[in-house]
Amino acid sequence: MNTEFEMDLPGRKPGADQLLVAIIFLLTGLGLITLYSSSFAFAQRFFNNGYHFISRQIALGAAGLAMFFIASIVPLDFLRKLVKPLVFASIILCILTFIPGIGETKNGAARWIGIGPLTYQPSELVKLVLPLYLAHFFDKKKEKLHVLSSGVIPPALITGLFFVLIFLQNNFSTAVFLAFNALFMFYIAGVPFRYFISALLMFVPTATLLMLKKEHRVKRFLSYLQPEYDPRGAGYQVNASILTINSGGFWGKGIGQGTRKISSVPEVHSDFIFSSFAEEAGFIGVLIFTCLFALFAVRGYSASMKNENPFNRLLGCGLVTMIISQVLLNIAVVAGALPSTGVPLPFFSAGGSSLITTLIMAGLIVNTSRTRKA
Repeated sequence: MNTEFEMDLPGRKPGADQLLVAIIFLLTGLGLITLYSSSFAFAQRFFNNGYHFISRQIALGAAGLAMFFIASIVPLDFLRKLVKPLVFASIILCILTFIPGIGETKNGAARWIGIGPLTYQPSELVKLVLPLYLAHFFDKKKEKLHVLSSGVIPPALITGLFFVLIFLQNNFSTAVFLAFNALFMFYIAGVPFRYFISALLMFVPTATLLMLKKEHRVKRFLSYLQPEYDPRGAGYQVNASILTINSGGFWGKGIGQGTRKISSVPEVHSDFIFSSFAEEAGFIGVLIFTCLFALFAVRGYSASMKNENPFNRLLGCGLVTMIISQVLLNIAVVAGALPSTGVPLPFFSAGGSSLITTLIMAGLIVNTSRTRKA
């Protein structure tokens, strides 16, 4: 089967992976349908407009698809020239979340900046910029990756700076998530294994202490170890999510027919949207969902690993891992396999920051498929 489409673009080698593009569009469409179904009752109750979330998501999704197309054709060599400005801009945006009048605090977390009637979450931009920076650095310093001072410490400092800024926003889970994705890129770039041992010996105790500094993190962890510990508090959302998933059975209740999503799972349209999808689509729907993301991973990694350019290869692998690991983490939390975190489900969860960033990352992955070896 021919899985490539031809595009006569000046200075670009044709051959983007058509199957990969189709999967991205399917996931985007499925995400919008799921969001509409899961959010309508909540939006009707609290905003007197059942279309509150889906209308915003469609508008921002349209902007995201435009950025997806640009990201899929922009020369990656040109993108490398923007690495330093993008890193600097990401740092500034993360700092702006702490500035009164600019930053917005919700439920004790200062993760957003206000842009007119909209809000933006800078940590989502970091999910794109950090892999871009690391791919650029490791390609540029590929002969010095064994040298601690010049090949390891500089990217570790940038990663650490983003970790601290996002942690201070009271977004511990995203900070840890980004750190582990950065370690993956250190590994595939060829950084000597001995440095990973040192990093883990420092990072694990530090992350544990930071987790213990907030009562709600401790309660979430205890609820994970013992679901009956705080069933009406820290453990309520996860326990309700598990019951909602199980209620879907084999065939599901049908799109728009779910009931537990309305009565049981708080703000199900956000990080716990997978439970709504599972209730209405059932085991069959979850199987299709899994196959789509598995195909996305296979095609994305295949295109990246076949790329002769080290920067393109590292960037593609880093971005695929960023998306897939987020999917796995979200589902693990929603299913009760990991302690509760605030990581959204790519393509599905409500939030323009996440959707637009995910589509840009997907566009760059498609971009790497244009320059892969046949």
